[in-house]
Amino acid sequence: MLNLPIKLMLVEDHKLMRVGLKSLFDEQDELEVTSEAESGSQAIEKYKSTQPDVTLMDIGLPDISGIEATKKILELNNNAKVIILTSHLSEKEVLDSLQAGACAYVMKDINTDILKMIIQTIKEGAMWIDPLAVPILREKNTSVIPQRQMSRAMFRQQHSNLTQREYEVLKLVVDGKSNNEIAEALTISTHTAKAHVCNIIQKLLVDDRTQAAVKALKEGLV
Repeated sequence: MLNLPIKLMLVEDHKLMRVGLKSLFDEQDELEVTSEAESGSQAIEKYKSTQPDVTLMDIGLPDISGIEATKKILELNNNAKVIILTSHLSEKEVLDSLQAGACAYVMKDINTDILKMIIQTIKEGAMWIDPLAVPILREKNTSVIPQRQMSRAMFRQQHSNLTQREYEVLKLVVDGKSNNEIAEALTISTHTAKAHVCNIIQKLLVDDRTQAAVKALKEGLV
């Protein structure tokens, strides 16, 4: 059976950004831009006519916001997959985006390979939050990413390939902490922090710390 490309809709009022994203995805066999919109209202109409698998939505649009457009799209199809792709990181916009039904909140400076991976996991039904936004959710809206308190015994039973210390490091990686910040938080050397991060990456079968954070959020490890 053929693996069909993921159909994307780009919603972005800046033409240069939209063209750049389309150019990026045109180089990927697994992704196909099937529609584009310059405004929120246009996005809603284009969604109706093209039914994309995943929509990449900017927040700052010239008529209604990307958050409002996301809400309207989810009213049309509660299984719609919308990724907020933005340069904004205010508490209100993060929370409002997720409450509107967005599956992901992604900053525009993200690595392109990671963005491709996020699109694929969102299509499969995952949720992804930029590590910079995670502390906001933990503090203000724990219902979005629930705090999971595990005993050592339960932790080892469910995730025996990670040590308890690696689990602590992983939580800090999800929070977007650097190796230096992890070292300071856990009172260990930067070299030891780096070693723990490398071990986590290997054990979770991912390529880098961002993918480790994605997997941790997707599988509820933190």
